[in-house]
Amino acid sequence: MGESAKPEKASFLYSLRAVVWSFTGLRRKSDFDTDSAKLNPVHIVIAGFLVVACLIGILISIVKFVVL
Repeated sequence: MGESAKPEKASFLYSLRAVVWSFTGLRRKSDFDTDSAKLNPVHIVIAGFLVVACLIGILISIVKFVVL
């Protein structure tokens, strides 16, 4: 009787998408509210490291291109 519906866990790609949109600052408040129950914290940390690594790689590539 007292069964509560557990929120469905999000996939890694959903977590990656949430991190990328958060980095750009284009997330809506409603998305933050729904994501707090769905997202896996481990996925968020891994996705954050991947996005930061890609951002650093892009910036280094731009600097190398400009300097050469």
